Amino acid sequence: MACIFCKIAAGEIPAAKIYENEKCLAFLDINPVAFGHILLIPQEHYQTMTDTPDDLVAYLFVKAKELMPKIKKAMAADYVSLSVVGVDVPHFHIHLIPRRFDDGLADFWPTKKYADDEMAEVADKIKEEIGK
Repeated sequence: MACIFCKIAAGEIPAAKIYENEKCLAFLDINPVAFGHILLIPQEHYQTMTDTPDDLVAYLFVKAKELMPKIKKAMAADYVSLSVVGVDVPHFHIHLIPRRFDDGLADFWPTKKYADDEMAEVADKIKEEIGK
């Protein structure tokens, strides 16, 4: 078991756990974007969101929705940002990040602009793949 999140779930590595049940575990991120930054993971190992059973994905997002107002209140935040990035640790996880409107953090990722017909071309490419 080389997965650090599996080791945290198994209690082999200490973590500041804030919620746990038989399906999921929520704990503070060791490198937070903001204080109160929480990672919500399934107890069972799934590398990516697409590897995770649909019912568990749904459960985790409902659990995230339940946790968000509590995190917001506890951290006196304006809102809680939710993100699934999936590149830092190969164990599906959801980031719950308490945010303030004036926290100076970027709203999300840097954005780009489509050139001329580029947006239509990208949309067509994705729609073609979805239609397969």
